[in-house]
Amino acid sequence: MLRVLIADDHELIRRGVRNVVECHPGWEVCGEADDGQAALDLAMKERPDVVVLDVSLPTMNGVGVTRRLHQDLPNTSVLLYTMHDEDDTISGGLGAGARGYLLKTDSAANLEAAISSLGARRTYFSSAVSEFLLDAAVNDRKRSRLESFTMRELEVAQLIAEGNSNKQIARKLVRSIKTVECHRAAAMRKAGVRTAAEFVRFAIKQNLIQA
Repeated sequence: MLRVLIADDHELIRRGVRNVVECHPGWEVCGEADDGQAALDLAMKERPDVVVLDVSLPTMNGVGVTRRLHQDLPNTSVLLYTMHDEDDTISGGLGAGARGYLLKTDSAANLEAAISSLGARRTYFSSAVSEFLLDAAVNDRKRSRLESFTMRELEVAQLIAEGNSNKQIARKLVRSIKTVECHRAAAMRKAGVRTAAEFVRFAIKQNLIQA
């Protein structure tokens, strides 16, 4: 039996979630709460498999409840079920340990799928949250790539942009031509380009060097 706790300060929402749970064979509602502290207390008592939790709750918000549940009841999965699709709210909820994030504008079928996934110890995110996570992953990879450039590689890049040859760069940096070529090759490899012109355009676009 999959035991589900519902926490929302709107009775109609709780009733709708309860209907989804009770219409599914093998699921049951083990409790309801209309504020954050009550939800936390009830969860500690009932130890549900899944908590369907609103973000905006009186006494303790959903993110705070999620954090406590993640710490104290690691076998309980939290589904944040909310109207809020702001990036800060999404990142805060996921950072607190929520395993699912669903918008109230999504369908009852999505809610059923989300509870099912969390009950099986899988994650579930609405399309808006999935897009946020994808964008965050792309930005993290991009930031990681930009942070991988060394100061010497950026110095070489700047001098290339200013029209200096490898020989001139070596003289200015008091390094051998071979060393300059190694820095140049490493920087171009990290940027994913093949020519000096492409690398200069990349470095300027990413604000790594001055135009």
